[in-house]
Amino acid sequence: MRVAAIDQGTTSTRCLVVEADGTARVAGSLTHAQRHPAPGWVEHDPAELLRNIRALIAAAGAVDAIALANQGESCLAWDAVSGDALSPVIVWQDARTADSLAARPAKQAARAKAISGLPLDPYFSASKLGWLMENVPAVATARATGRLRLGTTDAYFLDRLTGTFATDLATASRTGLLDLSTGRWSAELCDLHGVPREFLPPIRAVDAGFGTVDGVPLRVSIVDQQAALYGHGCRAPGDAKITFGTGAFLLAIAGGERPAPEGLLPTIGWQRSGEAPVFAIEGGVYDAGAALEWLRRLGLYSDTAELDGFTGPSALSRGLVFVPALSGLAAPYWDRKAAPLFIGMEAATERRDMVRAALEGIALLTVGLIEAAEAAGAPITVISIDGGLSQSSYFARFLAAASGRAVKVPAQHEMTALGLAALCGVDVSAARGADRHFAPDGSVSPQDHARFAEAVAKSRGWRA
Repeated sequence: MRVAAIDQGTTSTRCLVVEADGTARVAGSLTHAQRHPAPGWVEHDPAELLRNIRALIAAAGAVDAIALANQGESCLAWDAVSGDALSPVIVWQDARTADSLAARPAKQAARAKAISGLPLDPYFSASKLGWLMENVPAVATARATGRLRLGTTDAYFLDRLTGTFATDLATASRTGLLDLSTGRWSAELCDLHGVPREFLPPIRAVDAGFGTVDGVPLRVSIVDQQAALYGHGCRAPGDAKITFGTGAFLLAIAGGERPAPEGLLPTIGWQRSGEAPVFAIEGGVYDAGAALEWLRRLGLYSDTAELDGFTGPSALSRGLVFVPALSGLAAPYWDRKAAPLFIGMEAATERRDMVRAALEGIALLTVGLIEAAEAAGAPITVISIDGGLSQSSYFARFLAAASGRAVKVPAQHEMTALGLAALCGVDVSAARGADRHFAPDGSVSPQDHARFAEAVAKSRGWRA
């Protein structure tokens, strides 16, 4: 089976063609615009995303199946009859609903977490969809006429590509509207956020089939991070991966029962047809690649090669710390008012020192996720990482030292696409290639961790 595995991400859409023998080639990659119409707002043009997916399906050539990964919490509204988008895509990074969520009674937050496993945070889709219902007249009109469709981006893509209005259980678990105990949309949570349940997509297994594109079956649809978890070969409790993209996202397998992590989130890893759901523990850092892109725009570096090759003591051990909180702090802090912070600079501090501190800060925030996941019962001893930052040997080595755990980096870093192909039934071991291994070396001390924790505390609650 030849699979066109399409990873529709935050900054680009990529397509990997995976052959039946597990070898793979990149069919193409297309970037798209990201709009910021107001402070804290992040939007995409849904028509542009759809055009890019169609272009990459064409670029893939003759294939036997298509598989599609989505951004997760990014969502929109569209017309069921015409298919036209009624809103932009509100991206997972968008914080426009932060103040309204913060004003809700504590008992509502407790109920939301008890039902969906998720806090009341603008990261998730629920409050974004509620915002569309309240603030976009075209959405209200479509509701009144029965023509409204609401959902995460996957449901929009599937509807427009194949005529199938659906989502999968893992993606549904990222909305804040799913009852984790039943695998169905929660009437209580839909009412809480003002989201009409009748306009949400039906929920399917990840490999249940989602129609055809020009006669080619679209076999698999799932969240990008869960696809990467599957692509890394994580199957047993404690198996964990971290993807370093725009943000950094840890997922660790929890097993067949809903976990109760402190500060982190219970979520669905995947559900295959005829099988019980696999639960996972999830934690994220809002700004990983996004923080480095910010530093690049400021002129602190110009090429990804500059993210490697550091020698001598770490920036952290020399007292230079960066907290990457441009969009606030995600798990386990859930503080949208946290602000990015450089501390410990002096007259001799150079651009390269600041870049090194940024790499270390991203790694140290993810260490907090690893430790919280292990405290919740996921015995993590090895961390498999992918994404752009995984290509920096310095970063992987520092992460191993800071976490006290072995880190492995697959030769092929398109793990989301490999996971999609694996969910279609392809053995992707040949495409994965040989792993690079990094062992902890004790170079990050308890004093270093305490220094970073102090900087994080200073960054919290900074924004008005």
